[in-house]
Amino acid sequence: GYRLQERVNRILEGSLGPVVGHKIGCTTSVMQRFLGIPTPCAGEIFARTVLKGHGRVPRQGFRKIGIECEIVVSISKTITPDTYSEAACSSLNVIDSMMVGMEIVDDRYKNYASLGIPTLIADNFFDSGCVLGEAVCDWQKLDLNNLLGTTRVNGVVLGTGKGSLIMGSPLKALDWFIKSRVSRGLSLKKDQFVMLGSVVETKWLEAGDMAEVEIDSLGSVTLGVE
Repeated sequence: GYRLQERVNRILEGSLGPVVGHKIGCTTSVMQRFLGIPTPCAGEIFARTVLKGHGRVPRQGFRKIGIECEIVVSISKTITPDTYSEAACSSLNVIDSMMVGMEIVDDRYKNYASLGIPTLIADNFFDSGCVLGEAVCDWQKLDLNNLLGTTRVNGVVLGTGKGSLIMGSPLKALDWFIKSRVSRGLSLKKDQFVMLGSVVETKWLEAGDMAEVEIDSLGSVTLGVE
């Protein structure tokens, strides 16, 4: 699945721009139960699919559009398979800043459960873009495990979840991702971002909806569906 993802994404870069970020799916028990998948899975995010602060997208551009509530980190230095070491490249040593993020997902499949995990990975695991908030540079002061994430649609709270849902600690998800990426012979570049996984179950949207995700101390972002 990951080998095919690499080949497909090099083609997609021609229309969607370079890879500027990454997503990790199924890092929480909430999402593992929701999707019936027991392990984290990673995908790549392209420049032209990244929105800032307050985004708008057309409903007709998606088969089934959904949103997820995430903690996002910006990477402070390039990590390659040759330069990687567990100590020097632990999550604490490679995060430049944190931000709130709303992942935009698309259920592009008649029955995703019938496809198998490799096919979903090859298709960047439902990703269709994201909305990112403002960078918070003093993230070390935050109690990451107790940060509360909230998803609202049309002003109504549809779900909440804490950072500790992400593999017991959000930083564990980043450690997993770094190891996974270098084990496949790939680098993680300085200034790229990584979405660490949703603390709230995916919420599906229709035309006319206004969605918001908020993470304590990191702020909020919104998305309108036209």
